[in-house]
Amino acid sequence: MEPYLQFHAPLPFYTNLSANLYPCSFISKMTAFMYNLFAFVISCLILILSCKSRAKRLNLPPGPPGLPVVGNLFQASRSGKPFFEYVDDLRRRYGPIFTLRMGTRTLIVLSDAKLCHEAFIEKSALFASRPRENPTRNIFSCNKFTVNAAVYGPVWRSLRRNMVQNMLSSSKLKEFRTVREHAMDKLIDRLKAEADANDGVVSVLKNARFAVFCILLAMCFGIEMDEETVEKMDEVMKAVLITVTPRIDDYLPILSPFFYKQRKRALRVRKEQIDYIVQFIEKRREALLNSGSDRSVMSFSYLDTLFDLKVEGRKSPPSDSEIVTLCSEFLNGGTDTTATAIEWGIAQLIENPDMQSKLFDEIQSTVGDRKVEEADIERLTYLQAVVKELLRKHPPTYFSLTHAAVEEEAKLGGYDIPTDANLEIFLPGISDDPTMWTDPEKFDPDRFYLGKEEADITGVRGVKMMPFGVGRRICPGLGMATVHVHLMMAKMVQEFEWSAYPVNGKVDFSGKLEFTVVMKNALKATIKPRVSG
Repeated sequence: MEPYLQFHAPLPFYTNLSANLYPCSFISKMTAFMYNLFAFVISCLILILSCKSRAKRLNLPPGPPGLPVVGNLFQASRSGKPFFEYVDDLRRRYGPIFTLRMGTRTLIVLSDAKLCHEAFIEKSALFASRPRENPTRNIFSCNKFTVNAAVYGPVWRSLRRNMVQNMLSSSKLKEFRTVREHAMDKLIDRLKAEADANDGVVSVLKNARFAVFCILLAMCFGIEMDEETVEKMDEVMKAVLITVTPRIDDYLPILSPFFYKQRKRALRVRKEQIDYIVQFIEKRREALLNSGSDRSVMSFSYLDTLFDLKVEGRKSPPSDSEIVTLCSEFLNGGTDTTATAIEWGIAQLIENPDMQSKLFDEIQSTVGDRKVEEADIERLTYLQAVVKELLRKHPPTYFSLTHAAVEEEAKLGGYDIPTDANLEIFLPGISDDPTMWTDPEKFDPDRFYLGKEEADITGVRGVKMMPFGVGRRICPGLGMATVHVHLMMAKMVQEFEWSAYPVNGKVDFSGKLEFTVVMKNALKATIKPRVSG
Protein backbone atom coordinates (compact mmCIF):
# COMPACT_ATOMS: atom_id res chain seq x y z
CA MET A 1 0.00 0.00 0.00
CA GLU A 2 3.01 2.10 -0.40
CA PRO A 3 2.32 4.70 -0.42
CA TYR A 4 -1.10 5.24 0.82
CA LEU A 5 -0.87 8.86 -0.28
CA GLN A 6 -0.21 8.66 -3.96
CA PHE A 7 0.36 9.06 -2.06
CA HIS A 8 2.32 8.23 -5.44
CA ALA A 9 1.60 11.27 -7.22
CA PRO A 10 0.95 9.10 -9.25
CA LEU A 11 2.23 5.51 -9.53
CA PRO A 12 5.75 5.14 -10.94
CA PHE A 13 5.37 5.50 -14.69
CA TYR A 14 7.27 2.34 -15.56
CA THR A 15 5.22 -0.07 -13.44
CA ASN A 16 2.73 -0.57 -16.25
CA LEU A 17 5.37 -0.51 -18.94
CA SER A 18 4.39 -3.44 -21.12
CA ALA A 19 0.72 -2.54 -20.85
CA ASN A 20 1.13 1.13 -21.72
CA LEU A 21 4.31 1.55 -23.72
CA TYR A 22 2.57 0.51 -26.91
CA PRO A 23 -1.16 1.23 -26.75
CA CYS A 24 -3.16 -0.27 -29.60
CA SER A 25 -3.47 3.02 -31.43
CA PHE A 26 0.27 3.35 -31.31
CA ILE A 27 1.26 -0.05 -32.70
CA SER A 28 0.19 0.81 -36.25
CA LYS A 29 2.63 3.72 -36.22
CA MET A 30 5.58 1.81 -34.85
CA THR A 31 7.32 1.15 -38.18
CA ALA A 32 7.42 4.82 -39.10
CA PHE A 33 8.29 5.64 -35.53
CA MET A 34 11.31 3.34 -35.56
CA TYR A 35 12.63 5.06 -38.67
CA ASN A 36 12.31 8.38 -36.87
CA LEU A 37 14.02 6.87 -33.87
CA PHE A 38 16.94 5.69 -36.01
CA ALA A 39 17.44 9.27 -37.17
CA PHE A 40 18.34 10.18 -33.62
CA VAL A 41 20.77 7.32 -33.08
CA ILE A 42 23.87 9.14 -34.32
CA SER A 43 23.33 12.10 -32.03
CA CYS A 44 22.57 9.76 -29.15
CA LEU A 45 25.77 7.83 -29.79
CA ILE A 46 27.72 11.01 -29.13
CA LEU A 47 26.10 11.17 -25.72
CA ILE A 48 26.86 7.51 -25.10
CA LEU A 49 30.52 7.91 -25.98
CA SER A 50 30.82 10.91 -23.70
CA CYS A 51 29.42 8.89 -20.82
CA LYS A 52 31.32 5.69 -21.63
CA SER A 53 34.40 6.44 -19.57
CA ARG A 54 32.26 7.30 -16.54
CA ALA A 55 30.19 4.14 -16.96
CA LYS A 56 33.33 2.02 -16.97
CA ARG A 57 34.27 3.36 -13.57
CA LEU A 58 30.92 2.41 -12.05
CA ASN A 59 30.41 -1.01 -10.55
CA LEU A 60 26.69 -1.36 -11.28
CA PRO A 61 24.68 -4.45 -10.34
CA PRO A 62 24.43 -7.12 -13.09
CA GLY A 63 21.58 -7.10 -15.58
CA PRO A 64 20.48 -8.16 -19.04
CA PRO A 65 22.49 -6.80 -21.98
CA GLY A 66 20.70 -4.11 -23.94
CA LEU A 67 20.72 -2.34 -27.26
CA PRO A 68 22.50 0.94 -27.95
CA VAL A 69 20.51 4.02 -26.97
CA VAL A 70 17.33 2.17 -25.92
CA GLY A 71 18.94 -0.32 -23.54
CA ASN A 72 16.39 -2.89 -22.33
CA LEU A 73 13.40 -0.73 -23.19
CA PHE A 74 12.06 -2.75 -26.11
CA GLN A 75 13.02 -6.07 -24.53
CA ALA A 76 10.68 -5.29 -21.67
CA SER A 77 7.84 -4.27 -23.97
CA ARG A 78 8.29 -7.30 -26.24
CA SER A 79 8.30 -9.77 -23.35
CA GLY A 80 4.52 -9.99 -23.62
CA LYS A 81 4.24 -9.78 -19.84
CA PRO A 82 3.27 -7.08 -17.39
CA PHE A 83 6.35 -5.25 -16.20
CA PHE A 84 6.17 -6.74 -12.70
CA GLU A 85 6.27 -10.26 -14.17
CA TYR A 86 9.20 -9.29 -16.39
CA VAL A 87 11.04 -8.03 -13.31
CA ASP A 88 10.17 -11.19 -11.39
CA ASP A 89 11.79 -13.29 -14.14
CA LEU A 90 14.92 -11.14 -14.14
CA ARG A 91 15.46 -11.29 -10.38
CA ARG A 92 15.46 -15.08 -10.53
CA ARG A 93 18.18 -14.89 -13.16
CA TYR A 94 20.32 -12.00 -11.92
CA GLY A 95 19.71 -12.03 -8.18
CA PRO A 96 18.25 -9.68 -5.57
CA ILE A 97 19.77 -6.54 -7.08
CA PHE A 98 20.08 -5.94 -10.82
CA THR A 99 20.22 -3.15 -13.38
CA LEU A 100 17.87 -2.30 -16.24
CA ARG A 101 18.70 0.42 -18.75
CA MET A 102 15.48 1.94 -20.01
CA GLY A 103 16.52 4.52 -22.58
CA THR A 104 18.16 7.36 -20.69
CA ARG A 105 17.02 5.97 -17.36
CA THR A 106 18.91 3.47 -15.24
CA LEU A 107 16.72 1.31 -13.01
CA ILE A 108 18.34 -0.59 -10.15
CA VAL A 109 15.84 -3.08 -8.77
CA LEU A 110 15.93 -4.45 -5.21
CA SER A 111 14.00 -7.53 -4.16
CA ASP A 112 15.79 -8.51 -0.96
CA ALA A 113 14.93 -7.65 2.64
CA LYS A 114 18.55 -7.26 3.80
CA LEU A 115 19.36 -4.88 0.95
CA CYS A 116 16.23 -2.83 1.70
CA HIS A 117 17.19 -2.68 5.37
CA GLU A 118 20.68 -1.51 4.39
CA ALA A 119 19.33 1.12 2.01
CA PHE A 120 16.35 2.54 3.88
CA ILE A 121 17.11 1.89 7.54
CA GLU A 122 20.92 1.79 7.91
CA LYS A 123 21.56 4.36 5.16
CA SER A 124 18.16 6.05 5.19
CA ALA A 125 19.43 9.60 4.59
CA LEU A 126 21.61 8.46 1.70
CA PHE A 127 18.72 6.96 -0.29
CA ALA A 128 15.90 9.28 0.79
CA SER A 129 15.50 11.35 -2.36
CA ARG A 130 13.51 10.98 -5.58
CA PRO A 131 14.94 10.75 -9.11
CA ARG A 132 14.78 13.48 -11.70
CA GLU A 133 11.97 13.31 -14.23
CA ASN A 134 11.29 14.57 -17.71
CA PRO A 135 10.43 18.25 -17.00
CA THR A 136 7.46 18.09 -19.35
CA ARG A 137 5.92 15.40 -17.12
CA ASN A 138 5.91 17.54 -13.98
CA ILE A 139 2.74 19.39 -14.95
CA PHE A 140 0.58 17.72 -12.32
CA SER A 141 3.10 17.79 -9.47
CA CYS A 142 3.97 21.51 -9.67
CA ASN A 143 7.62 20.55 -10.12
CA LYS A 144 7.55 17.91 -7.37
CA PHE A 145 5.67 20.00 -4.82
CA THR A 146 4.13 16.96 -3.12
CA VAL A 147 4.96 14.87 -0.08
CA ASN A 148 5.97 11.81 -2.05
CA ALA A 149 7.50 13.36 -5.17
CA ALA A 150 9.61 16.05 -3.50
CA VAL A 151 13.37 15.57 -3.48
CA TYR A 152 14.95 15.09 -0.09
CA GLY A 153 15.30 18.55 1.40
CA PRO A 154 13.47 21.49 3.00
CA VAL A 155 10.34 21.38 0.80
CA TRP A 156 9.83 17.70 1.53
CA ARG A 157 10.39 18.22 5.26
CA SER A 158 7.84 21.03 5.39
CA LEU A 159 5.15 19.19 3.44
CA ARG A 160 5.58 15.91 5.26
CA ARG A 161 5.72 17.52 8.71
CA ASN A 162 2.49 19.35 7.98
CA MET A 163 0.69 16.23 6.75
CA VAL A 164 1.83 13.99 9.58
CA GLN A 165 1.50 16.39 12.51
CA ASN A 166 -1.54 18.38 11.43
CA MET A 167 -3.57 15.74 9.61
CA LEU A 168 -2.53 12.12 10.05
CA SER A 169 -1.58 11.92 13.72
CA SER A 170 -3.72 9.55 15.80
CA SER A 171 -5.43 12.46 17.54
CA LYS A 172 -6.32 14.17 14.26
CA LEU A 173 -7.58 10.93 12.72
CA LYS A 174 -10.01 10.54 15.62
CA GLU A 175 -11.66 13.81 14.63
CA PHE A 176 -12.95 12.11 11.47
CA ARG A 177 -14.51 9.10 13.18
CA THR A 178 -18.01 10.32 12.40
CA VAL A 179 -17.06 10.74 8.73
CA ARG A 180 -15.91 7.13 8.60
CA GLU A 181 -19.03 5.88 10.35
CA HIS A 182 -21.22 7.72 7.86
CA ALA A 183 -19.24 6.33 4.90
CA MET A 184 -19.48 2.78 6.29
CA ASP A 185 -23.26 3.10 6.64
CA LYS A 186 -23.43 4.37 3.07
CA LEU A 187 -21.27 1.46 1.87
CA ILE A 188 -23.57 -1.12 3.49
CA ASP A 189 -26.66 0.60 2.06
CA ARG A 190 -25.14 0.65 -1.46
CA LEU A 191 -24.25 -3.03 -1.24
CA LYS A 192 -27.77 -3.92 -0.07
CA ALA A 193 -29.37 -1.88 -2.87
CA GLU A 194 -27.12 -3.40 -5.53
CA ALA A 195 -27.75 -6.91 -4.22
CA ASP A 196 -31.52 -6.36 -4.22
CA ALA A 197 -31.37 -5.22 -7.85
CA ASN A 198 -29.05 -8.03 -9.04
CA ASP A 199 -30.14 -11.23 -7.31
CA GLY A 200 -27.60 -10.82 -4.55
CA VAL A 201 -24.62 -10.01 -6.79
CA VAL A 202 -22.40 -6.99 -6.08
CA SER A 203 -19.20 -5.41 -7.39
CA VAL A 204 -16.61 -5.23 -4.64
CA LEU A 205 -13.99 -2.81 -5.95
CA LYS A 206 -16.45 -0.18 -7.20
CA ASN A 207 -18.32 0.05 -3.90
CA ALA A 208 -15.23 -0.05 -1.72
CA ARG A 209 -13.64 2.64 -3.84
CA PHE A 210 -16.66 4.93 -3.55
CA ALA A 211 -16.74 4.58 0.24
CA VAL A 212 -13.10 5.41 0.83
CA PHE A 213 -13.20 8.26 -1.70
CA CYS A 214 -16.08 9.83 0.26
CA ILE A 215 -14.00 9.64 3.44
CA LEU A 216 -10.99 11.25 1.85
CA LEU A 217 -13.03 14.00 0.22
CA ALA A 218 -14.50 14.98 3.58
CA MET A 219 -11.10 14.86 5.25
CA CYS A 220 -9.52 16.87 2.47
CA PHE A 221 -12.06 19.65 1.93
CA GLY A 222 -14.10 19.65 5.15
CA ILE A 223 -17.30 19.97 3.12
CA GLU A 224 -20.06 17.40 2.62
CA MET A 225 -20.63 16.57 -1.05
CA ASP A 226 -23.63 14.97 -2.67
CA GLU A 227 -23.23 11.81 -4.74
CA GLU A 228 -23.22 13.67 -8.05
CA THR A 229 -20.38 15.91 -6.89
CA VAL A 230 -18.43 12.93 -5.57
CA GLU A 231 -18.70 11.20 -8.94
CA LYS A 232 -17.62 14.35 -10.80
CA MET A 233 -14.60 14.77 -8.53
CA ASP A 234 -13.73 11.13 -9.13
CA GLU A 235 -13.85 11.70 -12.90
CA VAL A 236 -11.44 14.61 -12.54
CA MET A 237 -9.02 12.52 -10.48
CA LYS A 238 -9.18 9.60 -12.91
CA ALA A 239 -8.50 11.90 -15.86
CA VAL A 240 -5.28 12.98 -14.18
CA LEU A 241 -4.14 9.41 -13.59
CA ILE A 242 -4.92 8.40 -17.16
CA THR A 243 -3.03 11.39 -18.52
CA VAL A 244 0.18 10.51 -16.69
CA THR A 245 0.37 6.91 -17.92
CA PRO A 246 3.71 5.95 -19.52
CA ARG A 247 5.00 7.29 -22.81
CA ILE A 248 8.12 6.34 -24.66
CA ASP A 249 9.50 9.86 -24.33
CA ASP A 250 9.67 9.32 -20.58
CA TYR A 251 12.59 7.04 -21.41
CA LEU A 252 13.85 8.81 -24.52
CA PRO A 253 13.25 12.53 -23.90
CA ILE A 254 14.75 13.38 -27.29
CA LEU A 255 11.50 12.10 -28.79
CA SER A 256 9.36 14.58 -26.87
CA PRO A 257 8.59 16.68 -29.98
CA PHE A 258 6.61 13.73 -31.33
CA PHE A 259 4.27 13.95 -28.34
CA TYR A 260 3.23 17.59 -28.48
CA LYS A 261 -0.45 16.59 -28.79
CA GLN A 262 -0.22 14.54 -25.61
CA ARG A 263 1.42 17.46 -23.81
CA LYS A 264 -1.31 19.78 -25.07
CA ARG A 265 -3.93 17.38 -23.73
CA ALA A 266 -2.11 17.16 -20.39
CA LEU A 267 -2.18 20.94 -20.08
CA ARG A 268 -5.90 20.91 -20.82
CA VAL A 269 -6.58 18.21 -18.20
CA ARG A 270 -4.48 20.13 -15.69
CA LYS A 271 -6.47 23.31 -16.32
CA GLU A 272 -9.74 21.43 -15.90
CA GLN A 273 -8.45 19.91 -12.68
CA ILE A 274 -7.45 23.30 -11.26
CA ASP A 275 -10.64 25.03 -12.36
CA TYR A 276 -12.83 22.35 -10.79
CA ILE A 277 -10.99 21.97 -7.49
CA VAL A 278 -10.33 25.67 -6.86
CA GLN A 279 -14.06 26.25 -6.42
CA PHE A 280 -14.00 23.90 -3.39
CA ILE A 281 -10.90 25.63 -2.08
CA GLU A 282 -12.75 28.96 -2.25
CA LYS A 283 -15.84 27.44 -0.66
CA ARG A 284 -13.75 26.23 2.25
CA ARG A 285 -12.13 29.65 2.64
CA GLU A 286 -15.57 31.22 2.84
CA ALA A 287 -16.75 28.58 5.29
CA LEU A 288 -13.86 29.31 7.64
CA LEU A 289 -14.72 33.00 7.57
CA ASN A 290 -18.35 32.21 8.40
CA SER A 291 -17.83 29.32 10.80
CA GLY A 292 -20.94 27.99 12.46
CA SER A 293 -23.35 29.16 9.79
CA ASP A 294 -23.28 26.00 7.66
CA ARG A 295 -23.95 22.59 9.19
CA SER A 296 -22.44 20.80 6.18
CA VAL A 297 -19.04 22.30 7.04
CA MET A 298 -16.74 20.34 9.34
CA SER A 299 -14.52 22.00 11.90
CA PHE A 300 -11.24 20.79 10.38
CA SER A 301 -9.77 19.59 7.08
CA TYR A 302 -6.46 18.94 5.35
CA LEU A 303 -7.12 22.01 3.22
CA ASP A 304 -7.07 24.20 6.35
CA THR A 305 -3.44 23.23 6.98
CA LEU A 306 -2.38 24.38 3.50
CA PHE A 307 -3.71 27.95 3.37
CA ASP A 308 -0.96 29.47 5.49
CA LEU A 309 1.59 26.66 5.32
CA LYS A 310 5.15 27.84 5.87
CA VAL A 311 7.58 26.02 3.59
CA GLU A 312 11.29 26.17 4.36
CA GLY A 313 13.12 28.42 1.92
CA ARG A 314 9.95 30.14 0.66
CA LYS A 315 8.43 33.45 1.66
CA SER A 316 4.87 32.80 0.49
CA PRO A 317 2.34 30.04 1.27
CA PRO A 318 1.35 27.55 -1.44
CA SER A 319 -0.45 28.93 -4.48
CA ASP A 320 -3.89 27.66 -5.48
CA SER A 321 -2.37 25.40 -8.12
CA GLU A 322 0.03 23.94 -5.52
CA ILE A 323 -2.86 23.40 -3.12
CA VAL A 324 -4.73 21.57 -5.89
CA THR A 325 -1.68 19.36 -6.36
CA LEU A 326 -1.44 18.53 -2.65
CA CYS A 327 -5.16 17.79 -2.39
CA SER A 328 -5.00 15.58 -5.47
CA GLU A 329 -2.09 13.67 -3.97
CA PHE A 330 -4.13 13.08 -0.83
CA LEU A 331 -7.17 11.83 -2.78
CA ASN A 332 -5.45 9.76 -5.45
CA GLY A 333 -3.06 8.16 -3.00
CA GLY A 334 -5.60 6.82 -0.56
CA THR A 335 -8.44 5.75 -2.79
CA ASP A 336 -7.28 3.00 -5.14
CA THR A 337 -4.79 1.50 -2.71
CA THR A 338 -7.42 0.91 -0.02
CA ALA A 339 -10.12 -0.26 -2.43
CA THR A 340 -7.69 -2.70 -4.05
CA ALA A 341 -6.80 -4.16 -0.66
CA ILE A 342 -10.48 -4.68 0.11
CA GLU A 343 -11.07 -6.46 -3.21
CA TRP A 344 -8.21 -8.92 -2.61
CA GLY A 345 -9.27 -9.39 1.02
CA ILE A 346 -12.88 -10.26 0.20
CA ALA A 347 -11.65 -12.58 -2.57
CA GLN A 348 -9.54 -14.50 -0.05
CA LEU A 349 -12.46 -14.79 2.39
CA ILE A 350 -14.65 -16.15 -0.40
CA GLU A 351 -11.98 -18.66 -1.39
CA ASN A 352 -11.44 -19.60 2.28
CA PRO A 353 -14.89 -19.74 3.90
CA ASP A 354 -13.45 -21.19 7.11
CA MET A 355 -11.45 -17.98 7.55
CA GLN A 356 -14.56 -15.91 6.89
CA SER A 357 -16.47 -17.88 9.50
CA LYS A 358 -13.66 -17.54 12.01
CA LEU A 359 -13.58 -13.77 11.47
CA PHE A 360 -17.35 -13.45 11.79
CA ASP A 361 -17.36 -15.52 14.97
CA GLU A 362 -14.68 -13.28 16.47
CA ILE A 363 -16.74 -10.18 15.64
CA GLN A 364 -19.86 -11.74 17.16
CA SER A 365 -18.11 -12.83 20.35
CA THR A 366 -16.35 -9.49 20.77
CA VAL A 367 -18.97 -7.02 19.57
CA GLY A 368 -22.26 -8.87 19.79
CA ASP A 369 -25.23 -7.62 17.80
CA ARG A 370 -24.30 -3.94 17.80
CA LYS A 371 -22.41 -2.41 14.89
CA VAL A 372 -18.67 -2.90 14.97
CA GLU A 373 -16.82 0.30 15.84
CA GLU A 374 -13.26 1.54 15.45
CA ALA A 375 -12.61 1.05 19.14
CA ASP A 376 -13.29 -2.68 18.68
CA ILE A 377 -10.46 -3.21 16.19
CA GLU A 378 -7.71 -3.53 18.78
CA ARG A 379 -9.61 -6.45 20.36
CA LEU A 380 -10.24 -8.22 17.02
CA THR A 381 -6.94 -10.08 16.87
CA TYR A 382 -7.92 -12.44 14.07
CA LEU A 383 -9.04 -9.47 11.96
CA GLN A 384 -5.63 -7.91 12.51
CA ALA A 385 -3.96 -11.14 11.39
CA VAL A 386 -6.13 -11.30 8.26
CA VAL A 387 -5.27 -7.72 7.30
CA LYS A 388 -1.56 -8.22 7.94
CA GLU A 389 -1.53 -11.35 5.79
CA LEU A 390 -3.50 -9.45 3.16
CA LEU A 391 -0.85 -6.73 3.02
CA ARG A 392 1.90 -9.34 2.82
CA LYS A 393 0.31 -11.43 0.09
CA HIS A 394 -1.43 -8.69 -1.89
CA PRO A 395 0.35 -5.34 -1.57
CA PRO A 396 -1.74 -2.93 -3.67
CA THR A 397 1.38 -1.82 -5.52
CA TYR A 398 4.18 -4.23 -6.43
CA PHE A 399 6.74 -1.44 -6.51
CA SER A 400 7.37 0.89 -3.62
CA LEU A 401 7.94 4.53 -4.46
CA THR A 402 11.12 5.17 -6.41
CA HIS A 403 14.16 6.23 -4.38
CA ALA A 404 17.35 7.97 -5.43
CA ALA A 405 20.77 8.50 -3.88
CA VAL A 406 21.64 11.97 -2.65
CA GLU A 407 25.43 11.54 -2.96
CA GLU A 408 27.60 10.63 -5.93
CA GLU A 409 29.53 7.84 -4.22
CA ALA A 410 26.60 5.90 -2.79
CA LYS A 411 27.05 2.15 -2.45
CA LEU A 412 24.56 -0.62 -1.80
CA GLY A 413 25.32 -4.31 -1.51
CA GLY A 414 28.84 -3.55 -2.70
CA TYR A 415 27.62 -1.89 -5.91
CA ASP A 416 27.70 1.74 -7.02
CA ILE A 417 24.36 3.57 -7.09
CA PRO A 418 24.61 6.76 -9.21
CA THR A 419 22.49 9.74 -8.25
CA ASP A 420 20.62 9.68 -11.58
CA ALA A 421 19.50 6.05 -11.12
CA ASN A 422 15.98 5.01 -10.14
CA LEU A 423 16.21 2.74 -7.11
CA GLU A 424 13.19 0.43 -7.26
CA ILE A 425 11.83 -1.99 -4.67
CA PHE A 426 10.00 -5.07 -5.95
CA LEU A 427 7.81 -5.93 -2.97
CA PRO A 428 6.76 -9.53 -3.83
CA GLY A 429 10.41 -10.53 -3.90
CA ILE A 430 10.47 -9.79 -0.17
CA SER A 431 7.03 -10.86 1.01
CA ASP A 432 7.17 -14.13 -0.99
CA ASP A 433 10.75 -15.01 -0.02
CA PRO A 434 10.78 -18.71 1.08
CA THR A 435 13.90 -18.11 3.18
CA MET A 436 11.92 -15.67 5.33
CA TRP A 437 8.39 -17.12 5.26
CA THR A 438 6.89 -20.58 5.68
CA ASP A 439 4.77 -21.46 2.63
CA PRO A 440 4.85 -17.87 1.34
CA GLU A 441 2.47 -18.68 -1.54
CA LYS A 442 -0.24 -19.66 0.92
CA PHE A 443 -2.67 -17.10 2.31
CA ASP A 444 -2.49 -17.98 6.00
CA PRO A 445 -3.56 -15.44 8.68
CA ASP A 446 -2.70 -18.04 11.34
CA ARG A 447 0.98 -17.35 10.74
CA PHE A 448 0.36 -14.08 12.61
CA TYR A 449 -2.67 -15.03 14.71
CA LEU A 450 -0.94 -18.04 16.31
CA GLY A 451 2.38 -16.25 16.56
CA LYS A 452 4.20 -18.69 14.27
CA GLU A 453 5.71 -15.77 12.36
CA GLU A 454 5.91 -12.04 12.85
CA ALA A 455 6.75 -8.96 10.85
CA ASP A 456 6.94 -5.28 11.64
CA ILE A 457 5.40 -3.46 8.68
CA THR A 458 7.23 -0.26 9.66
CA GLY A 459 10.63 -1.96 9.27
CA VAL A 460 11.88 -0.65 12.61
CA ARG A 461 12.44 -4.15 13.98
CA GLY A 462 13.65 -5.56 10.67
CA VAL A 463 12.31 -5.84 7.14
CA LYS A 464 10.14 -8.83 6.16
CA MET A 465 7.34 -6.99 4.36
CA MET A 466 7.02 -3.31 3.47
CA PRO A 467 3.65 -2.45 1.89
CA PHE A 468 4.05 1.14 3.13
CA GLY A 469 7.77 1.41 2.49
CA VAL A 470 10.22 1.87 5.36
CA GLY A 471 12.66 4.45 6.62
CA ARG A 472 12.48 8.21 6.20
CA ARG A 473 10.14 8.03 3.21
CA ILE A 474 7.73 5.54 4.79
CA CYS A 475 4.14 6.26 3.80
CA PRO A 476 2.76 9.05 6.01
CA GLY A 477 -0.73 7.57 5.64
CA LEU A 478 0.11 4.21 7.23
CA GLY A 479 -2.09 4.81 10.27
CA MET A 480 -5.05 6.02 8.24
CA ALA A 481 -4.71 3.16 5.76
CA THR A 482 -4.80 0.47 8.40
CA VAL A 483 -7.82 2.06 10.10
CA HIS A 484 -9.74 2.09 6.82
CA VAL A 485 -8.89 -1.47 5.79
CA HIS A 486 -9.61 -2.97 9.21
CA LEU A 487 -12.89 -1.11 9.58
CA MET A 488 -14.19 -1.87 6.09
CA MET A 489 -13.33 -5.57 6.30
CA ALA A 490 -15.00 -5.86 9.71
CA LYS A 491 -18.15 -4.03 8.58
CA MET A 492 -18.52 -6.02 5.37
CA VAL A 493 -18.10 -9.39 7.11
CA GLN A 494 -20.38 -8.45 10.01
CA GLU A 495 -23.20 -7.43 7.67
CA PHE A 496 -22.92 -10.05 4.91
CA GLU A 497 -21.94 -13.61 4.18
CA TRP A 498 -19.75 -13.52 1.06
CA SER A 499 -19.68 -16.28 -1.54
CA ALA A 500 -18.52 -16.79 -5.11
CA TYR A 501 -20.26 -15.60 -8.24
CA PRO A 502 -21.21 -17.62 -10.18
CA VAL A 503 -22.25 -19.99 -7.39
CA ASN A 504 -19.62 -22.66 -6.74
CA GLY A 505 -17.22 -20.76 -9.02
CA LYS A 506 -13.51 -20.35 -8.32
CA VAL A 507 -11.91 -16.99 -7.70
CA ASP A 508 -9.32 -15.99 -10.30
CA PHE A 509 -6.37 -14.60 -8.33
CA SER A 510 -4.40 -13.38 -11.34
CA GLY A 511 -3.73 -9.65 -11.28
CA LYS A 512 -3.23 -6.78 -13.67
CA LEU A 513 -1.75 -3.36 -13.21
CA GLU A 514 -3.98 -0.33 -13.52
CA PHE A 515 -3.26 2.40 -11.00
CA THR A 516 -2.70 -0.40 -8.50
CA VAL A 517 -2.48 -4.18 -8.92
CA VAL A 518 -6.14 -5.12 -9.17
CA MET A 519 -7.75 -8.47 -9.89
CA LYS A 520 -7.59 -9.30 -13.59
CA ASN A 521 -11.31 -10.01 -13.54
CA ALA A 522 -12.98 -7.47 -11.26
CA LEU A 523 -14.46 -9.34 -8.33
CA LYS A 524 -18.19 -9.90 -8.30
CA ALA A 525 -19.59 -11.67 -5.28
CA THR A 526 -22.88 -13.01 -3.98
CA ILE A 527 -23.87 -11.58 -0.61
CA LYS A 528 -26.46 -12.68 1.90
CA PRO A 529 -27.37 -10.50 4.89
CA ARG A 530 -26.42 -11.99 8.24
CA VAL A 531 -29.30 -12.94 10.54
CA SER A 532 -29.01 -10.80 13.67
CA GLY A 533 -29.56 -12.24 17.10
